[in-house]
Amino acid sequence: MITNNSTMLFQGDSITDCGRSRDTAANPNDLNALGQGYAKMAASELLSSRPSDGLQIFNRGISGNRIVDLYARIKCDITNLKPDVLSILIGVNDTWHGMMSNNGVEVPKFERIYRALLDEVREELPNIKLVLCEPFVLPCGVVAQDWIPDINERRAVVARLAQDYYAVLVPFQSLFDDAMKKAPAAYWAADGVHPSAAGHMLMAKCWLEKTAGL
Repeated sequence: MITNNSTMLFQGDSITDCGRSRDTAANPNDLNALGQGYAKMAASELLSSRPSDGLQIFNRGISGNRIVDLYARIKCDITNLKPDVLSILIGVNDTWHGMMSNNGVEVPKFERIYRALLDEVREELPNIKLVLCEPFVLPCGVVAQDWIPDINERRAVVARLAQDYYAVLVPFQSLFDDAMKKAPAAYWAADGVHPSAAGHMLMAKCWLEKTAGL
């Protein structure tokens, strides 16, 4: 399990950011700095169930980030914080920006930059525990059919990275694929990208289940 006195960091794009406050970002476990989504929900469960374990949890997701944007802030928003556990959810903007504005990151480059990021993090923090989350889309809102194979390629990249770097893999796309058997896609994410409250709660529960063995 996540050990006592661990520093944990959630990283990613708007799905992780989810309206977090920048004003209190330096404060671990701050209600506003954790945002309003799955990161806050997972952190809240950990902090409420382990009040004496000294966990320090940060959220440094930034809306709109692609893998190249995350890599560009590797020092200030990852290694300088010296996390014991790093959770990353990235990839949907690499597809979205490519489909909508021709400013995405092609899959081979996505993998290359993601590997470079993980290599640098491991070099700086050799004992870090990694949690890599599948990027995902739901078939509604802004999501067109041609997004799906592109996202699937990025999912495959993340699965390979999880294996190569001995990371926990959190299967968010598979989670939502199952959820859509119970309620329509728009129930879980109205625009096909940003989860609803119900969608974020599903993600938090899945994240906690998959990381229970850390």
